[in-house]
Amino acid sequence: MKIAVTYDNGQVFQHFGHCENFKIYETEDKKIVSSEVVSAAGSGHGALAGFLQNHHVQALICGGIGGGARVALADIGMELYPGVTGDADASVEALLEGTLAYNPDTMCSHHHHAEGHDCGSHSCGEDKHGCAGN
Repeated sequence: MKIAVTYDNGQVFQHFGHCENFKIYETEDKKIVSSEVVSAAGSGHGALAGFLQNHHVQALICGGIGGGARVALADIGMELYPGVTGDADASVEALLEGTLAYNPDTMCSHHHHAEGHDCGSHSCGEDKHGCAGN
């Protein structure tokens, strides 16, 4: 099984839509057998689900993630573990052990209301300030 983690300097990166690097782990029998950091720079938040699919990833560990990205990942059958913080390697090990602390209801919380954005005021397909899959 391949597991990807939004990645920044060893930690789970907290904004899926702005993630520039993923650490992708190859696992067998609940053990990590290899890993590599892969750049997603230039993919844009709308293309990240396809980027992960092209790397044959089956599960994603991340911090905040928006509704559009959730839909895009669900459409390709990706297992999603949002709301994770801390060390990326330890998070994958915890997932494999069945002890990963995550929050399935975590949504992107990086909106900037001072810039004229009002949560809930946009519809599917609109730019959601990096917090969606479109």
